[in-house]
Amino acid sequence: MQQRRLFSLLLTLLLFAIPSYTQPVRAQNNDDLSNAAVELPSKEKFRIVVLAGQSNMAGRGFVEEEDKIPIPRVYMLSKEGQWVPAVDPVHYDKPSAGVGPGRAFAQLLVESDPTIAVGLVPTACGGSSIDHWEPGVFFNQTKSYPFDDAISRTKRALEDGELEAILWRQGESDATVQKAVNHAEKLQTFFERFRKEFDAPNLPILIGELFYEEETDGSQAIHRAQLEVVEKLQPAAFVSAEGTVLNPDRIHFDRQSQIEQGKRFFKALQTLKEQGNDR
Repeated sequence: MQQRRLFSLLLTLLLFAIPSYTQPVRAQNNDDLSNAAVELPSKEKFRIVVLAGQSNMAGRGFVEEEDKIPIPRVYMLSKEGQWVPAVDPVHYDKPSAGVGPGRAFAQLLVESDPTIAVGLVPTACGGSSIDHWEPGVFFNQTKSYPFDDAISRTKRALEDGELEAILWRQGESDATVQKAVNHAEKLQTFFERFRKEFDAPNLPILIGELFYEEETDGSQAIHRAQLEVVEKLQPAAFVSAEGTVLNPDRIHFDRQSQIEQGKRFFKALQTLKEQGNDR
């Protein structure tokens, strides 16, 4: 009897000794992560990536179970301004927010350097035009000030890390001949303001291409405007959307295309770094 009690006690102690993190953490929603423990690296090793633009940057890909599993060393700034493990949806601009390019981009970035962590700063606003990305402009659809909020959230992020890049995809709301007339000038002004605000003249700018099943004069004008800005504001890169697939709404990239886009954004950043090293 004495031996049985001793065996039972040892078994109980062994069970309590098993680490609780042996199974991947799955988040049902972002609220589940609000109290999750986050251990940030030193400031110079915490790379801040700003995600800006409209819905195809915020992401509307349908979320699957694996998108809810945190990636080691990849975090996102919550709506409340706290760092939490990055799971989709990273954005909260609208209830329709889903899978975007941010996590796939960040995963490749941390895999490229085991000494760093990445902090994603979601600032995209679905439906916003380039005119909404000016100081003091209110956007009713998301009840926010896109430019001002992006600046303030980035400042909050920079308390803990250093700017790595800004990823941008926007233009669907401006893809008419009339609206696209001054798009290049407005887009350039936005990026110049952003770089100046953070004293980062060489901050990499990555602009994602829009996708249309049928090209129009307006969409082609946006395409030319984006290429013009990339040329003027080096280091900058244009990220192709060739071969992507849309959701049934025929407007937004599907989940797999968003993941592919994240990979292309990363590849573009690596190319810019290599070009910088060659200079």
